[in-house]
Amino acid sequence: MIQIKRILYPTDLSPQSDAGLRYAVTLARTYDAQLLLCHCVAPTFFVDEADRERYREKFEAAISLYTNQDDAIPRCEGIIVEEDPATGIPKTAATQRVDLIVMRSRRRPLAAALLGSTAEAVCRTAPCPVLVTHPDEVEWTGLSSDEVKIKRVLVATDFSNDSELALQYGLSLAQEHQAELHLLHALPVALSPALATMPAGVESDFQRAARQLNLTVPNETHLWCKVFQSVRAGQPYREILTYAEEHNIDLICLGVHGAGFTMRALFGSNADRVLRQSPCPVLIARPLRPTAIDPIGVINGHTP
Repeated sequence: MIQIKRILYPTDLSPQSDAGLRYAVTLARTYDAQLLLCHCVAPTFFVDEADRERYREKFEAAISLYTNQDDAIPRCEGIIVEEDPATGIPKTAATQRVDLIVMRSRRRPLAAALLGSTAEAVCRTAPCPVLVTHPDEVEWTGLSSDEVKIKRVLVATDFSNDSELALQYGLSLAQEHQAELHLLHALPVALSPALATMPAGVESDFQRAARQLNLTVPNETHLWCKVFQSVRAGQPYREILTYAEEHNIDLICLGVHGAGFTMRALFGSNADRVLRQSPCPVLIARPLRPTAIDPIGVINGHTP
C-alpha cells in the first residue's frame, strides 16, 4: 500500500478550483492525510498584513464548502506562496514534504499546446506524484469518503521503473476501492511481422509485451481485483485515450521519465497530450524527491 500523509492542493480561489478541491478532500479523508491549500501570488501582491488576513478568510471559506462538524478534515492548513505557480507549487511541495499534489486543469488545449499549462509545468518538476483533474471529466468523488466511486483504474506501462511506481499507485487505489485494474502497453512502433509469418520459436513484440504485462502484476492481486491486460500498437497517447474511452476508465496512472517530459521518452510528450485530452483524472507518478528549500510561511493553520 502507498503512504499518503500530506496532500497539497493549489487553488486560485475560483469556483473551478473549489470544484477540484473535492478530490483532495476525499483523498485526505481516505488516507487520513493532512491537507495543505496553497495560493500563489506575485511577490508584490500584498500591501499590508490586512491583505494576508483577507486571503486567510478566503481559504477558510473554501475549506468550509467541503467540511462540516460531523465529517471534517482532521488537519488542514492554508499557505500563501509569493511566486509564480509553475515554480512555487513544486517548491512548496518539496518544502512541506508532500506525498501527493492534486490539481485542477482548466483545459485550454490551444494555449496549452503553444505555451504549456500550469498543471503540465508542475508535473514536469514536482517532487512527488501529481493527480490532475479537469471540469469535463468522468467524476468519481463526492463530498465524503463513502462517495468515492472508482470502478476502473488504467495503468499505462512501458515496463520502466517510473511505470512500476505508477503501477504501485494504481494497485493501491484499485485495492482501496475494489476497482478493476487495467494494464496497457502501447508499442510505439509499427506492428511487428504477423504471427503467421514469424519463424517458429521467435517471440513477437506483442507476445513479449503480453508476457511482461502478465509478470508485472503480483499473483495476490487476482484474489481481490479483476485484472485486464492489453497490448496495442500505435501512438501511446492515442492508445491510452482510446482505451480509457472504450472501457469507461475512472483514473489513468502514468509514469514519466527523468527530470521532466522529453520528446524521446515513451511518456514524454504523450503525457502532456493525455493530460490535455483525458476523459478522467490522470495521476502522474513521480518518485518522492524532497529538496532543501527556504521555508514558505503558513498563513493559516486550523482544524475545522
